[in-house]
Formats: sequence, structure tokens, C-alpha cells
Amino acid sequence: MTRSSALRKTVVAGALAAVSVVLFLTPFGYIPWLAGASLTIMHVPAIIGGVLEGPVVGAVVGGIFGVTSLIKAATGPQGPIDALFVNPLVSVLPRIIVGIAAWAVFAAFRGRWTAFSSALAGVAGSLTNSVLVLGALVVAKALPFAAALGVFVANSLVEAAAAGILTLGVVLAWRGIGGEGKARLANEEGGESKGR
Repeated sequence: MTRSSALRKTVVAGALAAVSVVLFLTPFGYIPWLAGASLTIMHVPAIIGGVLEGPVVGAVVGGIFGVTSLIKAATGPQGPIDALFVNPLVSVLPRIIVGIAAWAVFAAFRGRWTAFSSALAGVAGSLTNSVLVLGALVVAKALPFAAALGVFVANSLVEAAAAGILTLGVVLAWRGIGGEGKARLANEEGGESKGR
């Protein structure tokens, strides 16, 4: 990794971490939904970090999202289930994996399919968040499986679609800013390094 590459990763990670904190501190991270529930886009910066700069940046930004979730659970839980998010195995670990999963899916479909792979990475990262968090709550016996399945169908599928659209938009904008062939995406790094 070159010095400029390391600097770029640091800057992108810092910017996306700042977005995560803003979403945590404001209502923008949660969108009102059916029956008083909320949809979240808190995991989207971690997904974008994984797609733009690779698994390490995705994991770091996801970890910051997880820590903010833990802090919220410890300082202002909204219900009995929220209190369980003080456990880092529920609040932090799944969120670290979100950025890594998004990167893996994006890298698997690299090449000319940037738009498709970006949207798919957004969906995969969001579903990773939902499955791991809900799964941890079921294992901890905090949420019955039937209830977790209901939340998944009602919330997680819509969140996944939103994450796919947002990731696609950001990645295409990033490519537009850098110019075709100049944009630095996670799957393009190796090819650029060889050309230097």
C-alpha cells in the first residue's frame, strides 16, 4: 500500500465515521415506518466504506456504528430489547462484519458491472446486519424466532433495498468525481498499483 493510498483510506474512513456519528446524534439515521417501528440506514456508511476502500475501512466504520449503538443502549434504551445492545456481541461484532461482507460481494462482481455490484453490495451488507443482529437476539433468547422473522420481513427487506439504492448512488457519484478510470474503488486498487 502506497502512502497516498493509506492517506486516502484514512480520510475516507474518517469522513464515513463522521457520517455515522451524525446519523447517531440526529434523527436522520432512523426513518419512521409501520406500527411505530423505524427503518435504519445507520449501516450504510460501513457498506460504502467497504465498497470504496476495502474490508479494513468497512470494518472500522462498521465498528464505530456498533459502538454508537452500544452507547445508545447504555445511555438511553427505548425498550427492553434495546438494553441487550450493551452486549458487544449484539451491537458491535455484527456491524464490523457488515463492511467486510459488502466488500466481498462487491469484489466478487467486479469489472464492468460496477452499478450492479454496488447495489448488490448494499443489499448484502444490509441483510448481513439484519441477520446477524436478529440472530444474536434470538440466540440470547431476547426475541422469539417468529418475532425476529416478522421484523426481518417488515423492516429488513425494505432497509436492504434502501441500502442498495444509496450505495449505488454514492459509488456512481464517486466514480463521476474521479472520472472513469481514475476513481479509486476497493476492487480497482490492485490494478492501479500494477500500473504505477
